[in-house]
Amino acid sequence: MAEWLLERGIGEERALLVANDRVLAARHHLAGTPKAGALYPAKLVSRSAGSSRGTALADAGFEVLLDKLPRDCTEGSTILVELTRAPIAERGRLKRAQGRIAAADAQPSEREPMREVHAFPAGLWEELWHAASAGSIAFPGGEILCSVTPAMTVIDIDGDLRGKALALAAIPAIAQALRWFAIGGSIGIDFPTLQTKAERAEVDHALAAALDDWPHERTAMNGFGFVQIVARLEGPSLLHRFALSRTGMCARYALRVAEQASGQGATLLLRVHPALKAKLKEDWMVELSRRTGKQVRIETDPALALEAPHAQLVPL
Repeated sequence: MAEWLLERGIGEERALLVANDRVLAARHHLAGTPKAGALYPAKLVSRSAGSSRGTALADAGFEVLLDKLPRDCTEGSTILVELTRAPIAERGRLKRAQGRIAAADAQPSEREPMREVHAFPAGLWEELWHAASAGSIAFPGGEILCSVTPAMTVIDIDGDLRGKALALAAIPAIAQALRWFAIGGSIGIDFPTLQTKAERAEVDHALAAALDDWPHERTAMNGFGFVQIVARLEGPSLLHRFALSRTGMCARYALRVAEQASGQGATLLLRVHPALKAKLKEDWMVELSRRTGKQVRIETDPALALEAPHAQLVPL
């Protein structure tokens, strides 16, 4: 039976849907940032005459685009907003949050129940995190490459197989990436060009079966092998996180590695690439010391990759 597990990390929350020691899906939230389903007091700051749309400014300091506003909700009104989509930062712009007016006694929306754990089973988050960091998932005969653009998330397929065989072999990895990386919005899949309608129909049918329980709409494959998918977008995917701030993601990962350090000693030694040291906030380090009960020492090593921190317990 599948179960959502929640791990409250330092500076982030991580959630995995796990069944039989396999990760089926994931969610990720940065501490202190707006979250879909959460409620925020706000003030309506703009509304065009005769329109049901407007913009609110949340007390937390971010703007929310609203739809289906009641007629009596005028500029300056104090309201309670439920976010349907968190803000999404992109290179050079910000997609503002989207939401709706909530009743004064509303409670935050909860999707599925989650069981909080101290740490996920070994290796599960690591495998997913490194796949998202690379933007790729391998499959027998090839790999898929996932890229974030301002318009859509694009999934490309590369491999040694030919035509239909490569397209069919890639589908399980595509389905995995959509769930693992929490991809939403507009998604483009660039399959190999297939020569016949029958081959394209076969791939369409296999893709439909793989995504049967994943809410979305999609086009049929066109003559160039392209399929477009539209799915609910609630916030940044893991791919967006890495595209916007790889060092920030790697700094949080380093804290997770440090929190799980093994060995004996009164000092927790964390070795990271020099670029990560400035991203390790002081309050994060205080929390790391509190959680581990150890003094924390940071050393930098330019030979370490951003994605490969090392932590161990050592004598004073």
